[in-house]
Amino acid sequence: MSQSPEQVHVVSPSERSVGMSTIVTSFAADPFVRWILPSADIYLKYGPVMFDGIGGAAFDAGTAYQVSDFAGVALWVPPSEVEDDVGDEQEAPAPSSSLAQLVAPERLEEVATVLAGMRSYHPNDDCWYLPLIGVDPGHQGRGLGAQLMKYALARCDEAGLPAYLESSNPANISLYERFGFEVMGRIQTETSPPMHPMLRAAR
Repeated sequence: MSQSPEQVHVVSPSERSVGMSTIVTSFAADPFVRWILPSADIYLKYGPVMFDGIGGAAFDAGTAYQVSDFAGVALWVPPSEVEDDVGDEQEAPAPSSSLAQLVAPERLEEVATVLAGMRSYHPNDDCWYLPLIGVDPGHQGRGLGAQLMKYALARCDEAGLPAYLESSNPANISLYERFGFEVMGRIQTETSPPMHPMLRAAR
């Protein structure tokens, strides 16, 4: 039986590491994430830092949610926390020092190109952004991801704002489409798996 909406909770600051552990576990087989960090050792060591940089603002804003004792976690970044210049850059920027430490030199430019492509699709207008949502593989199949989506999208609708995400796993596209998200395009380079930016219009 799936959990009821009342059992979705905000992740408190003291629970940040617990929530991040769920994200790290749930993305261990994600095609795009493991394309960036193919080594298990590097992934487990630096994955939490990378994910915190992507969605850590949700913890600070009180918009990180968990369900069923952290079996599932979603990091939603509110409009006030999204960078004003997201989407302005159309070309690959100079790779950051942190990225350069994690990615092999010969792959760095390609990874940066994909990340720039992701930024180019990000809406310039106010929207809720879902960079990370995951369910511990040991708890999948219980509808927990769907429950997390329903809970947060209700807030988006209350505010009358759109929601945006990038699907790093094609297997998840149909789930997002059931919640009203539509594919905006496809981002892919020579060796990267496809990334699909998706937008859910304001309601």
